Amino acid sequence: QVQLVESGGGLVQAGGSLTLSCAASGTIFSINAMGWYRQAPGKQRELVATITSGGSTNYADSVKGRFTISRHNAKYTTYLQMNSLKPQDTAVYYCNAEGVYSGDYYAPRDYWGQGTQVTVSS
Repeated sequence: QVQLVESGGGLVQAGGSLTLSCAASGTIFSINAMGWYRQAPGKQRELVATITSGGSTNYADSVKGRFTISRHNAKYTTYLQMNSLKPQDTAVYYCNAEGVYSGDYYAPRDYWGQGTQVTVSS
């Protein structure tokens, strides 16, 4: 079965940087898009950044100019480089894979990782 595993979270001071990684495993044929979402305590999960297999990116206004999403299609891996981190960026970050074609189902499906904690101290 398809599984997403995130890594790279941790504690960092304001102004610092972190890079998150997410690797998809399983009998995968293709993934239309991968992305990152985050959820802070008491708040709804929100989109941070997405990238399609063709390289088209989309960012939340709050992270534009600071975060960069990339993707290694051959490895079904996505990265989120986070610079100039702010305390407001503190959240659990979840990896998402949309439109996944695999050997398990005829139709594409979406998958989520377990999440990785990012804490930015002031």
